[in-house]
Order: sequence, then structure tokens, then C-alpha cells
Amino acid sequence: MAEEGVEGETSPIRRVLLISAGASHSVALLSGNVICSWGRGEDGQLGHGDAEDRFFPTQLSALDDHKIVSVTCGADHTIAYSEADMQVYSWGWGDFGRLGHGNSSDLFFPQPIKALHGLRIRQIACGDSHCLAVTMEGEVQSWGRNQNGQLGLGTTEDSLVPQKIESFQGIAIKMVAAGAEHTAAVTEDGELYGWGWGRYGNLGLGDRNDRLVPEKVSAVEGEKMSLVACGWRHTICVSSSGSLYTYGWSKYGQLGHGDFEDHLVPHKLKELSTNSVSEISGGWRHTMALTSDGKLYGWGWNKFGQVGVGDNIDHCSPVQVRFPHDQNVQRVSCGWRHTLAVTEKQNVFSWGRGTNGQLGYGESADRNIPMIIKELSVDGSSGQLLEGSKFEASSEKSWVLPRERYAVVPDDNIQGPTVPQGPGNGNDVNVPESDLKRIRL
Repeated sequence: MAEEGVEGETSPIRRVLLISAGASHSVALLSGNVICSWGRGEDGQLGHGDAEDRFFPTQLSALDDHKIVSVTCGADHTIAYSEADMQVYSWGWGDFGRLGHGNSSDLFFPQPIKALHGLRIRQIACGDSHCLAVTMEGEVQSWGRNQNGQLGLGTTEDSLVPQKIESFQGIAIKMVAAGAEHTAAVTEDGELYGWGWGRYGNLGLGDRNDRLVPEKVSAVEGEKMSLVACGWRHTICVSSSGSLYTYGWSKYGQLGHGDFEDHLVPHKLKELSTNSVSEISGGWRHTMALTSDGKLYGWGWNKFGQVGVGDNIDHCSPVQVRFPHDQNVQRVSCGWRHTLAVTEKQNVFSWGRGTNGQLGYGESADRNIPMIIKELSVDGSSGQLLEGSKFEASSEKSWVLPRERYAVVPDDNIQGPTVPQGPGNGNDVNVPESDLKRIRL
């Protein structure tokens, strides 16, 4: 596809290279190193300098000159990496140090993480409140919330700045994945590790115990792993042969094994055993898997249509997601309650929860089938109508302390009463059904 402008056009045709979905916001990296974001902006996670929601993709102008090559959503924050500058940038909700700047302030504008400057970054993973970065040398840095050991540092103390995971000394890490309070990793040798919160077996270690440092998962004999992803309380991995395994919490069928039973070790997904899986993504309580022939399958919690199969019923087995004209899919990303995908025809689709504009087509309605985001798609206007940020950065405006924005910052360790686990379409009082975290002034 041509990326040069044609005379008379207002801007060049751009391809979507990467997509990422957070709790209620979305981001995309376009060719030409352009980032755009949309959805909920209350905590600064869109990076446009304000707390406003955006219902259409909006170009993040502050990073236009930084040659960004990757961008990743956490629940309510965002991280980007510039290979040319060897610099990581973060913005959004800052509690527990998840932005890596040595404080808990919110950021409404991208700022460089000084502790990571000069490192060659291969991959960045963001969970709910913690983040990790893998260097080209296979080392792992982690930062943010750590109440269950999800940083892998051997403690339960939060880290406001990135720290190297020393227990991986001599072990080259290929990639990492972050859930709400647990973390997983795959080594260059195909070994699988888990650490952090393990109550639902989501570490794959055969029990429900937490781990403060990475521990090798030995339950899968003879299979080397190549990919790993985390949902909120479950984990997904793919072997070098393309087989998919899931483990952890399955109250909503997010493991895909045809039931609602937790699994404490990796369990092969039989329904996709004849397919080679090439990409995976975990949502809050749903899962997506992309096969090598471009077919997308989803399962799990589906209250808002985030599985994308035309209903709002939880699915405990994989169901194929259909796209107009049977387009094959190239990329997929799960948010908490919504999903994004890019097809081979360079069209971007979204579905699921839309209340804050995170679906990107100008409405707040939920959708249970894929809907095209025209501003990012070849069958739309392919980025030519993107608006840009109008905010001018200044240190005085960028950093906002929580006490300046919120009247109450509740203790997240307070849990509601425990209720029996039941299958499908139930409510879990231990997780928030609303997006409210803090009471704004």
C-alpha cells in the first residue's frame, strides 16, 4: 500500500501497524510513527493533555517527532517506545508507580521514563497496575504495584521506578505478559514462567499460592512455548507447534474448555487442536485467538458483546468471529470489555463495551459484532480525517497529584464478601462492575 500522499489529498494513506486496548481506552500505531488514541480519558490515558473522552481516533501529536515503534495499553495508562531515541514514554493513571517516574502522580501528557533511557527494548507489557519491559538482551525490568509479588522482585513492595528482575540472571527472556496481579514469561528456550497472584491457578504451577519471584512451569512435557498472554485472572500460551493452552480462572468460560472449571496447570484447548494459533490476547474475562489462516475465535465473558459473535451470552468454547466479506484477521487485542482487530485488507474493527467511546466510531453504544472504524481503515478514510491533540505540554500542566483531582482514594486491598463461584453470566463482587475508582472533586 502506498504511503506517499497523492496530489490533492490532505494526508498520506496510513497502515495500522499495532493496536492495543485498555480498560476503557484504545490506541493504534500507524505507519509514519503516528499514534492515535480514543475512549476514556479521565485519568490522562489518552495523552492529549486533558481528561476528556474521545469518541473517534485522535492523533497524539506530542509524540509525532519521536519515531514511536510500539505502544501498549495498561488498564488506565499507556506506554510507548521510541527505538531511535532509546526512550520509553508513559502517561495516564499514576497510582502505585505504574508510570515508572518515581511518584504516583497522574500524567495527562507523555513523559520519558528516565530509568529506562538508553535501553534497547524488545517488548513492553502492561497489566492493571504494573508494567514490564524486555530488553534486546533478554533482561526484564518491572515496576508498579506489587502487593502479590507480580513484579518478580522477591518482595511485596510497590516499585515507583523500573527494577531489573535479578532471578532471571543468565536466562534470556523472549516475552512477558501481565494480568491484573500476575505475570508470565516465555524464555528464548521455550520455557514458561509464572509469578505474582496465584489464587485461581493462573500461574500454572499446580496450586493457588502466590510467588514473589518467577518460577518455571513444568506441567507441559515436551512442548516449547512461543507466545504468552494474560487475562485479568487467567493465562494463555501457545507452543512452537501452534497448540494453545490456557489455565487459571474460568468462571465465565474464559479458558475455553467447554466448562467453567479453573485449571491449575496449562491445559490444551482441544477445540482448536487442528488449528495453528499465531496470536492471542486476554481480556478482563474473555479470550481471543487468531489462527495462522487468519480466522479469529473468541470465548468467555460476553455481557457487552466483547466476544463479537452476535450475542451477549457467555461462551465456554471457541466461537469464530465473522467479518464483512470474510476478511482474514492479522492482529487482535482485548481490552477489559471491548476488542480490537485489524484485517488483511487493512481495516480496523471494534466491538464490545462502548460507553466511553473506546470503540472509536463516534457512539457510546455497545456492539456485539465487529464494526469498522472508518478513520483507521482502507474501506473508510485511512487516517486522513484524524484530529490532532491541541494541548501544549508544560511541566506545570502535565503532572497532577491524586489529591488534586480526587476527594477519595480508597484502599484497593479492601475486598467485598466472597460468594460461591457459579457458571456464566454471574456477578463477582470481588471485581468492580463499574469503572469508578476514585471520587473526583
